[in-house]
Amino acid sequence: MTVFVRFAPSPTGYLHIGNLRPALFNWLFAQRHGGQFLLRYDDTDRERSKAEYAEAIAEDLAWIGIRPDAVARQCDRLSHYDAAADLLRDSGALYPCYETAEELERMRKRRMGRGLPPVYGREALRLTAEDRSRLEAEGLRPHWRFRLPNFASDPLKPERTDVHWDDVVRGRQTVDLASLSDPVLIREDGTYLYTFCSVVDDGEMGITHVLRGDDHVTNTGVQIAIFEALGHAVPAFGHFNLLTTIDGEGLSKRTGALSLRSLRDDGLEPMAVASLAVLTGLSGSIEAMSDLKALEARLDFNHVSASSSKFDPAELHRLNAELVHAMPYAAVSDRLRDLGVPDDRAEAFWMAVRRNCERVRDAEAWRDIVFGAAIEKPPLKEDDLAFAREAFDLLPECPWDAGTWKLWTERLKAATGRKGRALFMPLRLALTGLEHGPELADLLPLIGPERAAGRRP
Repeated sequence: MTVFVRFAPSPTGYLHIGNLRPALFNWLFAQRHGGQFLLRYDDTDRERSKAEYAEAIAEDLAWIGIRPDAVARQCDRLSHYDAAADLLRDSGALYPCYETAEELERMRKRRMGRGLPPVYGREALRLTAEDRSRLEAEGLRPHWRFRLPNFASDPLKPERTDVHWDDVVRGRQTVDLASLSDPVLIREDGTYLYTFCSVVDDGEMGITHVLRGDDHVTNTGVQIAIFEALGHAVPAFGHFNLLTTIDGEGLSKRTGALSLRSLRDDGLEPMAVASLAVLTGLSGSIEAMSDLKALEARLDFNHVSASSSKFDPAELHRLNAELVHAMPYAAVSDRLRDLGVPDDRAEAFWMAVRRNCERVRDAEAWRDIVFGAAIEKPPLKEDDLAFAREAFDLLPECPWDAGTWKLWTERLKAATGRKGRALFMPLRLALTGLEHGPELADLLPLIGPERAAGRRP
């Protein structure tokens, strides 16, 4: 069997890191098993679904390194849902209901008052053809529910009906269909709900594994019943824990919280984002993986926490810094060129400054320090000022190379008796304007004798 998985976002907003988690879990699972990955837009919400969001989703996934093997749009498959709905109607598994939201709430409260579970009591099954005609004549339009197979012979007498599956992540799972309401699959306006479209698509497209957040565990029992009613093979299911904010709130693309677009605009590396999206809530340390292949090797569904995991944005910056500090010049050469770093000095410059950059774009500040004509410098104490002036009078002769700094400092030790911080700090402040930064042995040849002489206090 060839593994075939899908990621089905709604193009109603930008992807956030909580959406990225199921996308990566599916993508990495497919890669591990030599399978296929489908990007399927859940775009049946005609008012909220936007083409620009669909384009943004594809761009965000490509930024991470996820490239689908196929793309589908549910808005192109309405005729398939119509046919599936007709099949369920003909079998009696899909039936019309006319209760309003207010009526359903009153019915729910009455059941709870009688000590019964607050599920729909299938009152609509008692309606005759004349009753339905009368209600529609009054202007009511039905919504359509799927009759769960949780009874022996009389649907008005449901009984415990366990549905089992071996969850790829959580192990053996059981849902009692008698504890659930018959799900609404079609709204009053004739539009289909996600649950129905998803099952039809998964069944017809041959999806082998449905990997998603654990907020869908209960839905699985319902969906298995719909798969079977439509005559489709039931895929394997896997449910992993969800990411929340530090405060325990769910992530929402509607608020723009931690959207991939904002993280990209903030200068974060895609593998920092991907690493945290996957490794949060897994056993073991959270480390910056170098690429998706390395992340695939770390993903083990047996090590996924059973509870939700809090996502700490501060971890993104730590992981990003880890990646940047180890990033070879070839990986950043184009970006350094865009920042205006001279090509002939760019590699030496990057190797000198990368460990002082949390983001690649932080190199821009060091570009100004190294190659700028003038820098802003704090005032030196009187004795340090005298030392620095003497030091700049003793700058080594050209050409400058990796040994120039040592030659200069040895000369200064002999001439002034200074050593350690008393020697290094006034020179660092004069040359860079900062108390901390890259090794001056690496920076000095890049600054060069002309610019260095111009920084004499």
